[in-house]
Order: sequence, then C-alpha cells, then structure tokens
Amino acid sequence: MSELTHIDDQERARMVDVSDKPVQTREATAYGEIWLQSETIELIETHRIAKGNVLNTARIAGIQAAKKTGELIPLCHPLPISHCEVTFEIPESRDGVRITASAKIAAQTGVEMEALTAVSTAALTIYDMCKAVDKQMRVTNIQLLSKRKS
Repeated sequence: MSELTHIDDQERARMVDVSDKPVQTREATAYGEIWLQSETIELIETHRIAKGNVLNTARIAGIQAAKKTGELIPLCHPLPISHCEVTFEIPESRDGVRITASAKIAAQTGVEMEALTAVSTAALTIYDMCKAVDKQMRVTNIQLLSKRKS
C-alpha cells in the first residue's frame, strides 16, 4: 500500500502541497446507480414527479456539486474545473438510473473527487425528488472509472 498523502509524519490531516507539480490537462470519470421501482421510472420519464423534471435537476445539481467539491471535502483543493458533464441511462430492465459524470481541468491536481461528487449529488437529487413515491430506492456502486492526465 502506498503512503497516505493527506497525513503528515505526526499523523495529522493535511492538504497536499501541489505547488511543485506541473499544470496538466486532467480528466476523470465516475459512475453510480440509483435503483428505483419501474413505476417511479415511468413518473420520471413522463415528468409527473411533483418536484419537477428529475433528470434535468439532477444534472444541474451534479455539475454544481462538482464545482463546489473543495468546499465539501475538507482536504480537497478548490479547483476551477473547465468542464463537467453528467449523463443518465435507464436500462432496459427499467429498475434504476445509471449515472456517469466526467470532469476536466488544466491544473496541478486531479479531478476525480469532482467527478465522484457529481455522481453522488446527482443520485441524491434523484432520491430527494422521488422519495415521496418510492420508499425502496437505493444508491449504489459509486466508483471512479478512470482518471487521465496529459
């Protein structure tokens, strides 16, 4: 296992100093799922959820969360991300929504936390908007799919 970078030699939490790292284009993609009843999927698709358009609202929430990640996660660097995209897929099984988020930046540190935060917040927004009609929802499988730098 590699050394923990957010812990100093006296085991105190610290923000990593990236000032000596080169600025590079960095991208990350994350994924998550929210399991829903098929009846809830139908309500989402026909825009009959009382709180409004679920997927558009979740997309905006995910992008906004990515932009605020440095404020939410204590040791993350605040980053001016240059791009964030949140997409949704309803599988043929009609038992949930698959969420993918990607983030991009030219910086000295990566954007994987921003992509993960976007997916998580999009899923939580769907949950919040549908909780009145679906008591069996589950948010699962939030994970980093990839990160790249060039």
